[in-house]
This record gives sequence, C-alpha cells and structure tokens, in this order.
Amino acid sequence: MSDLPIELKYASSHEWARLDSDGTVVIGITNHAQEALGDVVYVELPEVSTEIDAGSEVAVVESVKAASDIYSPVSGEVIEINPALEDEPETVNHSPYADGWFFRVKVANIDELEDMMDADEYLLVIEGD
Repeated sequence: MSDLPIELKYASSHEWARLDSDGTVVIGITNHAQEALGDVVYVELPEVSTEIDAGSEVAVVESVKAASDIYSPVSGEVIEINPALEDEPETVNHSPYADGWFFRVKVANIDELEDMMDADEYLLVIEGD
C-alpha cells in the first residue's frame, strides 16, 4: 500500500510535479527520496526568473548522508521558490508533498507532464529499488 498522492506526476529521478489551477507547476521530491536521503540539512534552490529545461539540474538537497541533485521534470521559468526551506530544510523530511515543495514553474510546454509517471507507475519504480 502506498501513501503516494494520486494527483501528482512522478519522475524516475524521484521528483514530483503538481499542476495547479493557475497553470503553474510545483516541484518537490518524493517521500521515497527524502527517506533515502535521511535528515535534510540544506537545500539550494534556483533563482527566481531562471529559465530551466526539462531534465536539467535545478536544485541541490543535502542531508547528513549525501548531496543530491534535483532535476526539473518540466521546462519553463522559475517563478517562485519555497522560502521556508532556507531556514527549515528539514521541512522536506516532515512534509515532502505539501510544505516541503521546492519551486514553482511557469511551464513552457504543459505536454511535458504527460511524459511523467502516475502514482501507480512510480510505485512500481520504487518497489524495484
């Protein structure tokens, strides 16, 4: 049984994407990813107004175990970052699908979301890990 939110899309690199009603996409990392990292101690976020490409390295999350690159599953412009992560990076551990989001993108091509996995497909990936 999984606690994966079914409304999200998932990348094999363990990021999630949520299409909001305003047409923007919010990006974060999955519960599986934060559990594998352990206690998050620092998050490096992209600058607002940065143009990003799908699949590009956009952020870095550091934990007591390792540092890991965060990839954007969509192309577009970063229009917002999560300021809470600067002072409380551990929010990623406690609330990966809500308060622990990383950044918001004004998407260049909404169809890129169709290339991502749904919750059932992602569950098969993490069960294979």
